[in-house]
Amino acid sequence: MSEVQAKPGVLSHGGDWNFELLQEYDLEIAKLAKEFGLDTYPNQIEVIASEQMLDAYASVGLPISYAHWSYGKEFIRNEEGYRRGMRGLAYELVINSDPCIAYLMEDNSMPMQALVIAHACYGHNSFFKGNYLFRQWTSADAIVDYMVFARKYIFDCEQRYGETRVEEMLDACHALMDHGVDRFHRPSPLSADEELQRQRSRDEHAWKQYDDIWRTLPESKSEKPEKKKAKRVFPPEPQENLLYFIEKYSPTLEPWQREIVRIVRKLAQYFYPQGLTKVMNEGWATFWHYTLLNTMYDRGLVDEGFMFEVLQSHTNVVMQPGYDHPAYSGINPYALGFAMMKDIRRICEEPDDEDRQWFPDIAGKDWREVLDFAMRNYKDESFINQYLSPKLIRQFHLFAISDKHKEDHLRIDAIHNEDGYREVRRTLSRQYNRDMLVPDIQIVRYEHMGDRSLALRYNRLKERPLSDEAKEVLKHLCFLWGFKVTMEIHDEGAGLVDKMEVTPASRL
Repeated sequence: MSEVQAKPGVLSHGGDWNFELLQEYDLEIAKLAKEFGLDTYPNQIEVIASEQMLDAYASVGLPISYAHWSYGKEFIRNEEGYRRGMRGLAYELVINSDPCIAYLMEDNSMPMQALVIAHACYGHNSFFKGNYLFRQWTSADAIVDYMVFARKYIFDCEQRYGETRVEEMLDACHALMDHGVDRFHRPSPLSADEELQRQRSRDEHAWKQYDDIWRTLPESKSEKPEKKKAKRVFPPEPQENLLYFIEKYSPTLEPWQREIVRIVRKLAQYFYPQGLTKVMNEGWATFWHYTLLNTMYDRGLVDEGFMFEVLQSHTNVVMQPGYDHPAYSGINPYALGFAMMKDIRRICEEPDDEDRQWFPDIAGKDWREVLDFAMRNYKDESFINQYLSPKLIRQFHLFAISDKHKEDHLRIDAIHNEDGYREVRRTLSRQYNRDMLVPDIQIVRYEHMGDRSLALRYNRLKERPLSDEAKEVLKHLCFLWGFKVTMEIHDEGAGLVDKMEVTPASRL
């Protein structure tokens, strides 16, 4: 960071930056974003050192989150890789909050800071505000206050009950985070004040449970046996939100432990939309940093040196290694998302006959309206199924392979023809279906009138077995429940195929 000499027309030359220049770039990018119709939360830009970025990295992107040993372990792993030059750091980190908080690395050059501002402060920010999943399932205006409350609460618990007990709780809850999400019932908005009030009410309720007089009342004889039997079937419907059920009905958890379960459940819910929109979210932000900065260049606000550095970084971000490349780790969400956003604009502005056949509703339409509609109303699975074009399938060299364990050979399922394009699109979109990634495990029975055991059911998908860690995860569930936990494994057509059981004693 040093004094920067700005020249008329061009905002700056070279890589040096200062805070006034950051503000100037932010103002210019904000003007362009407004011209393109991007609707954003107010921005709060923070410039941090590499150590702070490593710390934010380690805490799953929430630097205001509570402390946990796994974050420290992740910090050391990232730091070692960074110091040895084995990995780089993200240029930015952004929090889905109102105002939207964006962290910029102080080591970045001015072109990189501008790229990050365009990418995070106007790309991700507008996605957070506009996409239906983020609007429905997260509370951008309350997440920061809630995490401050959560961090203080867990710190207080460590002081009062000991770090070991708190870490045991967090370990168990973290193991079940994927099963702590409401997919169909919209959660109530977050509020740190309401959480405090609810916490007091829960303590008062727990205190009343010590009144043993009520337990001496004789059982009503008028109740019919059938009705008593019906009461034993609980819950009446299978429950897929395991953490919610544990928080509400665990026979052994103390109030402070239920609160920790609730905190982790809220955190899982906060990240739920991000897991469903990785391709769209990164593709949208990448498309807009590319579009905004190129527009700045077209208007003479930045020079060639600025754009060379921006395009070099942009190219690295959207690189898609081939399947036989050492760096290949699946489809790069930045590459696919950016290519699809750019392709939608092409279909709107310069459609060919194939585009008119495949996308008659958007060919020739206003690209800004089409992209805005897609951003607001789709997630990765439906976005790919709707907008992946034959041209992109050819460009990415996509085809489908059928790999069934009952067959001796792999089979090419789809190639580049009419039916093949549709099959590739369908197959790829299914890979982003959460049901394909997270096992379908539901609580089907709680013996609340008997031995208090808990019964789960795993509905196996395509005969796919659970991994070796399944029993370890079940032990964490047993720890939270306090009594025997069983899980029946069902296969469509074959019925019950296996059963797992964990007792509190077996966890030792």
